[in-house]
Amino acid sequence: MRALVRRPSPRLAEGLITHLARVPVDVERATRQWEDYVAVLRSAGWQTIEVAPADDCPDGVFVEDTMVVFREVATIARPQAPSRRPETAAAEASVAAAGYRIRHLTEPATLDGGDVLKVGSTIYVGLTERTNAAAAEQLAAIVAPLGGTVVPVPTTKVLHLKSAVTALPDGRVIGYPPLVDDPTAFAAFLPVDEEAGSHVVLLGPDEHGAERLLMAAGAPRTATRFTELGYRPVIVDISEFEKLEGCVTCLSVRLRTPAR
Repeated sequence: MRALVRRPSPRLAEGLITHLARVPVDVERATRQWEDYVAVLRSAGWQTIEVAPADDCPDGVFVEDTMVVFREVATIARPQAPSRRPETAAAEASVAAAGYRIRHLTEPATLDGGDVLKVGSTIYVGLTERTNAAAAEQLAAIVAPLGGTVVPVPTTKVLHLKSAVTALPDGRVIGYPPLVDDPTAFAAFLPVDEEAGSHVVLLGPDEHGAERLLMAAGAPRTATRFTELGYRPVIVDISEFEKLEGCVTCLSVRLRTPAR
């Protein structure tokens, strides 16, 4: 198990926001939180691959937005925001060096990786201000030969689809209902009662076989609920990134499938 990560830019506080009011971001504290996040991945058995810094890109730490990885193919994103387009080159180099085949989206497609939620062979693509229908169509053509099926999901209440929903290891999509446009868009939906509880990274089983869920510290009730469901929450503080509409998923690209 490998994960791409990228150190926060000194300009992090200038990051783009769409649905939140801007508040001050403590870049030094954010860097410590990022280091803690990376340490949690490593302690869970993940090899972290640090993408070359993008110091002139305030949003570069949100490395998940640079690509969509499915099976042995990495599709490089085409950001809608011009300030984010320089983020992709170094990320592409890192995933190519990891052995993945590379595909690219072309104009008029725009896509951020945070708009893509994979549940088995189903790939939900949020249609947002950042990701359009042309990108969903192009991605569908790329993943179809690999056994993937794209399901477009109109998303208007949050920055990215995965700002509203992620998925548990059993395939249920989890989300905070006030921020989910249409829960029936998903094959199985489990509501949670905290916004931060909508976001989990699947870390894999622990030594006792319990599936570990990386979660933000801001969802204690949801963490308790997941524990009762038999999961093992692993908690991190990412409060500085949450000020920029970030969550636990967007700080890494998980490479679960060995490249061929």
